[in-house]
This record gives sequence, C-alpha cells and structure tokens, in this order.
Amino acid sequence: MKVKRWLFTALLGVVVVSFGAVLTAEPYMFISTLGIVWILCGMVLIVLGMGKMIVSLLTLFLPKGERDLVNILYQRRYLERGPKIVTIGGGHGLSHLIFGLKEYTSNITAIVTVADSGGSSGRLREEFNIVAPGDIRNCLVALADAPALMGELFQFRFPEDSEFRGHNFGNLVLTVMVQLMDGDFERAVKETSRVLAIRGKVIPSTVSNVHLVAEYEDGTKTEGEARIPNPNSRIKHLYLTDPDAQPTKDSLEAIEEADVIILSPGSLYTSIIPNLIIKGVSEAIAKSRAFRIYVCNIMTQHGETDGYTASDHVRAIVKHANKDILDACLINNAQASQDALGRYEEEVSFPVEADVDQIRKMGYKIEATDLLGVTDYVRHDSSKLNEAIIRLIEAHRVIKR
Repeated sequence: MKVKRWLFTALLGVVVVSFGAVLTAEPYMFISTLGIVWILCGMVLIVLGMGKMIVSLLTLFLPKGERDLVNILYQRRYLERGPKIVTIGGGHGLSHLIFGLKEYTSNITAIVTVADSGGSSGRLREEFNIVAPGDIRNCLVALADAPALMGELFQFRFPEDSEFRGHNFGNLVLTVMVQLMDGDFERAVKETSRVLAIRGKVIPSTVSNVHLVAEYEDGTKTEGEARIPNPNSRIKHLYLTDPDAQPTKDSLEAIEEADVIILSPGSLYTSIIPNLIIKGVSEAIAKSRAFRIYVCNIMTQHGETDGYTASDHVRAIVKHANKDILDACLINNAQASQDALGRYEEEVSFPVEADVDQIRKMGYKIEATDLLGVTDYVRHDSSKLNEAIIRLIEAHRVIKR
C-alpha cells in the first residue's frame, strides 16, 4: 500500500516546517530567510505525503483495472466539459452510436422511441400496459459505467424452453421498476440509470402508450411497429394512434439545452421518425440553436426503405418533420466486399447510395466518408463513426467562432 512511507514523509514535513518557524524567529535576516525556505520545503513534503497517502488508500476501493486514480479523475473531468449531445432514435443503431460517444463527452442524452411492439417489449406492453422497454434497456447498457457483468445481466435473454422465453432480463427489471414506481415509467428509467451508473441520461420520447400506424402508397394501412415493414408497397405516411401524445418534459428540456442533436442510424420508419412525429418534438428541434446532424444508414431495410438513396432518407425525415430539423448529413461512401454484401442479398438489403449532390441541393451540409465496419454484419464502425461526428462538431465550432 505504501501508506507508511508517505505518512512518514508528511510527518517529516511537519518537523521541517516547525524547524523553519523557529529559524524565522531569529533576528538575523539571513537566518530568517533560511527559515522561510525550510517552511516552504516542509509544506511541499506535507502536501506530497498526504496526497500520495490518500491515493494509496483510495486505490484499495477502486475496481480492478482502474487503479490509476489521476487518469480516472482527469478523464471524468475532461468528459464533463464535453458538449451537450442529444441523440434521437431507437434500436441497435442508437445504442451503438452512444456507446462510442460516451468516450467524447459525459453530457449525452438519449431520447428513445417507445413504440416497439414486437418480441419481449411487445409482450410486456400487452400484459402490463406500459411503453416498450427494449430500446431503453439497450441505451442504458450502452451508457453504463457499471461492471461489464451488469451489462451482460441486463442483456441476458431467457432460452425458449423457459417460462420467461424470449424475455430480456433488463426488460423485466424495467417492468418491475415501473410497478414499484406506481406506474411512473420516467422515474423507473431514472432509478434503473442509477443502478447501472450510466454516463449521461436516457429519456423516453413519450410515456403515452402509443402505437405506430403506417399508410402505404397503395392506400392500405397497418398498425403496430412490428407489422409495418411491407415489401409490397412503399410507406407514404406514418402517424401515431394518439396524435395528441405529449413528449416528456425532460426530452424537450434536453433539446433546448443541446449543443449538438444527432438523429441516429437505425430503422427510418420504426426507430427515427416515431420520435419526430410526437407533438412538439420536431418544432423544438427546429427552434434549437444546436448543430443538427443526421447519420444515414449504410444498408436499405427490406419493407421500409427498399431502393432508397441517402437523399430519400432525408426527404422522409423532412416530410414527417420540417426542413429546419437538419443542418448536416453524415453518410458512408465506402464499398463493402461482395462476400459481405452477398449475405444481405437474401434479405433483399443493399447499400444506400450516397447521392451527395441531391442532398446539397436540399440545402444541407454533407460529409461523405468511410464509416464502414464489416464483421458478420455490414454496419457502422463505432470508432470511424465517432471520429467523423467529432470532426463535424469541431469544424462547426470553428466556423461558429
């Protein structure tokens, strides 16, 4: 622990200061000056000894692998000075985005769609009459500063032969927390955030138990997020079952105070736009003084965005919101390998064309760069995406100055 040596150093400093104090009482100028020097040296020894002793003691209580207290404190202090970034979306695209951004700033607010109606979230909505917890859970885990095991626990999915088959443990925790908070979903999310010690905030876009309704170009309609993808007809318009559903107060406050607002990658009609069609959200974003960025998807999604170019994605957003909702678009222009793309052909999913000129004609700044990360899936590389967003933000700051 090295506590004794630093305690001895501090005590030695006390002795040196005391000796210096005696010398300063002497009538001779030289000896008095020498006494001041001794006092200064003693104070240095006291500060050094006490500081090192405190670090040694605190080290015992830090998690394994996080023993460098100075670096930890510096990092947290640095992150606290970062810009206020509000991200809007849902699904894996949003959680993937904020996981990278939390290394840039701790002032992150994720505004998350709660209109999911499939899988575990859909079953819990139906049984307990709550808004969908699934995308909220993903974002909480992405921003968690708790040990990795806690994140794995929240993402654990029960096997099909279980009574809880298909459910995520985190979804069940949020559902139980809502019951404990007397049905207050926002408070339940805040309490769960404390459990996971998240870096930032996760806020539901609304707490109204709404569902999505899609109207297609052939005149048909479908209700329910899970049933909206339709390969037979393009989506013409999207709306909510309750057109008067109100956004959460915290989401509007976050948008108003934001330095940067990012519409995350993700399903265009079932993750991004559902947040924007909540009454007052698009207007709040349009009025915001924040720098507003849209991160376009890399691949089209069968039944939602078949044949869509990047500009088609932007047009859909503007159509459901308004033209002042964006300042800049971030688009991938790198080509994935044929082997990687071959796996997507069976899903009728293809690369989104980066038609840069069309977006410029719409009046938006455009940044087209390599954002590609290819593993089992063709998706955004977290590091590349994070770096590109930071470049855009920093460039905007320079211009603004």
